[in-house]
Formats: sequence, C-alpha cells, structure tokens
Amino acid sequence: MIRTASVVLLLLAAQIADSQNFNNTGKEFVVVFPENIAYYHPTDPINEIWVTALHHNTRITIEKLNIDYDHMSAGETTNYTTDLELKKPDIPENSTSLNVFSISDEAIKVTSTKDVVVQAISLRKNSVQYAPVIPSHKLGTKYFIPPVPGLEESPDDGAVVVNVTERGPFRLIIVNPGEDQANVTIKGEEEFGGAIEPGKVAQILLNNNGQYQYVEADRPVAVFLSHPCAFQDNCTCGLLHAMVPAAKDDKEEFLIPPILAEQASILLSDEKSRTSTDSTAAVDSEGTVILHKPSFLLTLMSKKDFGSCFVLTSLRYLIKSFHIVVHKDDKNGIYIGRNPAGYTDWEELKGTDYVSTHVSVTFPKAFLWHNSSVMAVYLVGEKNGRMYGNPAPVVSSIPDYRGCVVTPEVIEILDEEKGWKESIKSCETKHLDLISLSDNRLQKQLCSKISAKGVKEAWIGTRRSSLTGDWYWLNYNKFNDTNWAPGKPGKKDQGQCAVMSLKPDDDCSWKDKNCCDAIRPFCYKPPEFLPM
Repeated sequence: MIRTASVVLLLLAAQIADSQNFNNTGKEFVVVFPENIAYYHPTDPINEIWVTALHHNTRITIEKLNIDYDHMSAGETTNYTTDLELKKPDIPENSTSLNVFSISDEAIKVTSTKDVVVQAISLRKNSVQYAPVIPSHKLGTKYFIPPVPGLEESPDDGAVVVNVTERGPFRLIIVNPGEDQANVTIKGEEEFGGAIEPGKVAQILLNNNGQYQYVEADRPVAVFLSHPCAFQDNCTCGLLHAMVPAAKDDKEEFLIPPILAEQASILLSDEKSRTSTDSTAAVDSEGTVILHKPSFLLTLMSKKDFGSCFVLTSLRYLIKSFHIVVHKDDKNGIYIGRNPAGYTDWEELKGTDYVSTHVSVTFPKAFLWHNSSVMAVYLVGEKNGRMYGNPAPVVSSIPDYRGCVVTPEVIEILDEEKGWKESIKSCETKHLDLISLSDNRLQKQLCSKISAKGVKEAWIGTRRSSLTGDWYWLNYNKFNDTNWAPGKPGKKDQGQCAVMSLKPDDDCSWKDKNCCDAIRPFCYKPPEFLPM
C-alpha cells in the first residue's frame, strides 16, 4: 500500500489559500469616526455602525454603546448610532511643529460570536464619508503613507498652520485594536513615533513634502488618511477620509473604473516612491492606491483582493450607485440575490482585459455575487454634487455556482487506501462524506481545484443497487449528470462501485471498480451559503 501524504497537503494548501483570500468578514472590529467639521455648520454628527450577520444566531456586542444584541439572523443588517468622534489633535498652543502624536479614546470595539461584516458612515450636514471596516485579524504592521492631496485653500505664504483645523494638514489616524500596547514609528526622511495603548487612537499631522513615507508597528494596527474639513468650493469644506491598506509582499495591479477616474488623480505609494498621477485604467503598486477628487478619497482594490460576493447597503439611501470591474469574459454570471443581473452597459478599461459598469441603487440592501469569477465592487454616493464612497464589503472570494459562500467547502483525499464501504467510515471520522457528484457543475468546479500528484483515482459516493443494478448516489440525489469514461461503466458484474480519475488529462472521468479494491476516498463537506 502506497502512502502519499503530499496529496493531502496539496489539497489542504489549496483549501487554506481559498479561505484566506481577502474579505471583510470577522468576529472583532475596531471602529473610529474621524473629526467631521461639515461646512462650518454647528449641527451634530450622525455616526453609524452597520453590522451584517452571515450566520444565524449571531450575537453582537459593541463596547461604549452598551449594545448586546443576541440572535441576529444570516443576512440581517442592523445599524447603531453614536456621537463618539475624534476631536482635534492635542497640539501645543502656538506650535508650528508637525511632530504631534496625539492619543485619544474614541475607538469603538465591535465583537460577534460568528463572522459578520461591519461598515461605518459619518454624516454631518452635507459632509459624508463611508468605509467598510477591516476586521482586526486582517490588519498589518506596515503601511505606506500615500501622497498628501493638495488643498485648494491654504495660507498665502504656504506655511503649515496646525491650529486652524480647516487650513491645517492632513492626519494619519492609527488605531490599536489589540490587547497589548503597540509601538508605532512614522519613518522616512524624518522619524518619530510613540506608544498606543490597547483600544486607543493616535493622530499624526502630515505635510505635503513627503518626509514621512511609511508606518511601522510591532503589532497589527489600522491606519487611515483623513482631513476633517478639506476645502472644496464656494467657501465650503468637508471630511476626506480613506482607509490605508497594509503593505503588500509584491507589486499588484489596481484597475480603475473609468467613470470614477474622470477628473481624478491617483495617489500611489510603495517602498520606493510616493507619487500622484493622472487618471488611468490600471496602475501597479505594492502599497497604497487611492483615487482622489476634491470631495473624494476612494481606496482601490488590487486584482488579488477581488471578491466573488459583496454586501450592497444603501446606508440610509446615501449610497446612490455601485460600480463593478470584472474580466471581459466574465460579464455574465453576476447575480443580485437569486436573480441574474444581466448588465449590458459595459465600458472597456483601456489596455486591459477588464470592463466596468455602474448601476443605480434601488434597494436598501442586497448581496451581489458571481457564480464563476471574482470582481471589484465600489459603493458610491453623492450629496449636492460631491461624491463619496469606498469598496463594497467583501463577504467571500470563493466563486460558486450555487451562491454566496460564507464557509468554504472542504475537499480532502485521505491518505489510506481502503474498500468503498470502509472509505465511507473513514470520511465520517473526519465529519465528511464520500462525495456525491450528482451535478456536473459541481464536478467541473471541484475538478478545477484538485491537485493530486501521484494519485490516479479516488472513490466517489456512488454504487450499483444490489437489487436492480442501477447506479445511485449516497446523498439520494437523482443519478442524471454523469461523467463516465469511454466504454464505462461495464456490465453489472464487472464493477459495483465507482472511482474518479485524478489523472491530469482524464477530465475527472469515472470508472466502475470492484468495491473491495483498496483505493483512497474522496471526502467532502459542502460550503455554507448566505441565504438570499
């Protein structure tokens, strides 16, 4: 009996890679609302946390808001309002120095018993900003600081004014979501830093000469670029706020929807450079790529961060449209809930194989998903002619023709070779089933994922009836879609059970075998889907 442990390792590696693709789901989040001056208008802010559950019986706890909400259902969204908001950084009187590391206590911790998606929106008069919240376990320790956008209104002599908020510099907001102190350093031509206690927030002032290039911490932190009252037009200002993604290991490609790129600049930063470029269809970076307009900072998704399922929330109907970027061969297969989307108004991204479309939001909430590919989706709003928006929250990066995956499927070819009946029990010991392939779409989907070098075949969950000789599946589904190899199956007395071929050129075809042959079992657990 040959044992090839590498097969299981290859399968598990693929499975882990799938489950660790980027998404916005988690059980712990830290939310912070930036200072929002709002057109110099003395109205109170409306800061809201929106939580979408992905599983039934989910319990939500929000510290500082005294929220303890039990039994959220899968697909349910609730929102909570707070007046907690960052204040102006604590700057020494008459100071002109930017070396300010101001600590505050306005962070809000959201925890859940099962995976959820969290979004935050800040609204004050006509000043609106929206962002999905990255779960704490997906944060990083190094962030490249994007170039600081130029503000239209500044002091006549060009000097930095730190004590006049609306004419002051942009800020870095750094949040420590952990249970231990985070030591943070702002590095570049100059260097300074400080310690952030658990659950605390630091604000650091930035000028536009680029002396600070990246943030480095000894523990995972969240980083934002923000300005509470950036000048826009007609003596008005509004909040600019964008999440900064953690530094990437390699350069990745970022695709830009044409309609969003109109009259916009792209803020790029990585290990070697910090630049601002005119709008384009695609850029490469290992750091931050942010689209900038006077009222708009939008963090772009890299192709590696594309998802297959997204939460679309109108957020008080403040979100007016969503924008999709997808490969030109994958325009079909997009669904809203259970209904095919059928979008036809696609625009090419010049110099790429991708296309983009934008669609008006006509519903309070929906789930947008692709049955065979991944895509980028951005939520965008507009208030009095000024845009705001950010990526839609990614629920899953695992395409599946059956729906929106919230718990990945388990695929495992066990190491030990046994007879067909014994293989059923081997799968059951791992809380899995000998796989039933009653749908040819499932077979094609799994066949594309299997990597089983050195293994020629594996038992699957079908055999002949001892009474009639007819084939049946262990899960009792109809025996319709078949993938028998040429000339198979043989006569009733030639083989009572079936195997799937794992040879690269056999297209996962089936053969009948003697049920007592020693062969590896193909064990499986289906994914959990979000109810639509």
